[in-house]
Amino acid sequence: MKKLFIVLAVASLGFVACNNEGETTEGTVDSAAIKAAADSAAAAAAATVDTAAAKIDSAAAMVVDSLKK
Repeated sequence: MKKLFIVLAVASLGFVACNNEGETTEGTVDSAAIKAAADSAAAAAAATVDTAAAKIDSAAAMVVDSLKK
């Protein structure tokens, strides 16, 4: 049992020792690129909503037409 604790202690020290946070590199953030990506995502979402709304409207029109008969 003592050997198991020693092995676990050594293994935990190995995990702690492998944490290399000495070198950090920070990239610059291009706000124009982020805004363009957000705008294109919003446009795609709006197009999807418009398409879904058109499909719902056409389905509703078909139901109304079928009820008239």
